[in-house]
Amino acid sequence: MGTPESKPDPAATAASRPLATTITLRQPYLLFLGDASHASRAKTALGIRDWAPETCAGQLRLADCAVDLELPELTPAQAAQQGIGSLLIGIAPIGGQFSESWLPTLFAAVEAGLDIVSGLHAKLGDVPGLADAAKARGVRLIDVRCPPPGLPVGSGRKRSGKRLLTVGTDCALGKKYTALALTRALRAQGIDADFRASGQTGIMISGTGIPMDAVISDFTAGAAECLSPDAAAGHWDIVEGQGSLFHPAYAGVTLGLVHGSQPDAMVLCHEPGRSHIWGYPDFPTPSLQTAIEEYERAARLTNPKARVVGIAFNTSMLDDTERAQLLADTERELGLPCFDPLKSPLDAVIRNILSL
Repeated sequence: MGTPESKPDPAATAASRPLATTITLRQPYLLFLGDASHASRAKTALGIRDWAPETCAGQLRLADCAVDLELPELTPAQAAQQGIGSLLIGIAPIGGQFSESWLPTLFAAVEAGLDIVSGLHAKLGDVPGLADAAKARGVRLIDVRCPPPGLPVGSGRKRSGKRLLTVGTDCALGKKYTALALTRALRAQGIDADFRASGQTGIMISGTGIPMDAVISDFTAGAAECLSPDAAAGHWDIVEGQGSLFHPAYAGVTLGLVHGSQPDAMVLCHEPGRSHIWGYPDFPTPSLQTAIEEYERAARLTNPKARVVGIAFNTSMLDDTERAQLLADTERELGLPCFDPLKSPLDAVIRNILSL
C-alpha cells in the first residue's frame, strides 16, 4: 500500500517564502508629474521627495499640471546630460492606467537613455512600441507593481516578533508617512524595527516590499504573512497600510492586509475635515470611534489582542493653534495619543507601542 501523498503545510510554506521583491533602480530620478490635478494624485512623487530626497534631481510636468515639487524643471534630454538615471512616474491615477498625454514623454525618456520606473497597474511593456524602443536604446522598463510569484494563501498561524500596521479612515491620508516616521522613531530609541512596504511608493523608497493591491485576492493574507515573517521576540515590523475598510473599491486589500499582518498594534490615520471618501461623495468617512472599533474587530480574527494604540492626523491644512487644539481634544475624547507624524513628538505613541 502506497504512502499517502503529503501536502504542504500552508503555515510552513508562508514562513519559508522570500520576504519580498527587491529592486535595483538607476538613480537619481527625474520625477514625472504628468497632468496631476491634486497632490493626492502625485503621492508617489511626494513620497519619494519627502523620504528619499537625495534621489530626486528634477521634475517634469505637462502644461496643465497643478503640482509643484520645487525641483528643477528638466526635459529627458537635459536630465540625461546631468547624469540622471531614471524617469520615475510619480502619479497614481485612479485605476492605475497610462494617459495618452504621457506617451510622448515616455518615448522621449527612452530616446534620451533613461530607464523608466512605474508603479501603476498598467505595464510599461504594454505601451505599443515602448518595449522595442527601450530594447533598441538599451534601457530598462521597470514595473514595481508586480508581486513575486508563488505567494501562498494565508495560514493564520501566529508568528514570532511584534507587528504594527497603519490603517486609515480613507486612502491617501498618511499611512505610509506614519509607518516611516514610527520606524525612524523606534530605531532612534535603539529598538530593532523594519519598515515593511506594501505599496509601490514604499517599495521605491525602501527597495523592497510586496505591492499588496496587485496580489490576487485569495493570496493577499498570505502575501502579508510573507511581508512580515517570523522575527526575534523584541523586533517590530512596521507595516505600511493600504486602502481603508470604509472604501467602496479598496476595502478588500485592506482586510487581507489586516488579517495577514496580524498586528499587535494599529495606528489609525485620518485627515481632519475630510467628510467623505476621496472621489466617492456618497460614502462619508467614519467617526474615529467607529473606525477604531471596526479595525479592532477585523484584526482580532488572527490576533485576538490587536488594538489601536494611537491616532495619526495629517494636519498639513491646519495652523499650529488649530493643530494643537485638535490633538488635545481628540486625546481627551478617545484616550489615545494623537499626533501628526511630521510635526509632533512621537514619545507618547512609542510608549504605547512598547507597552505591548
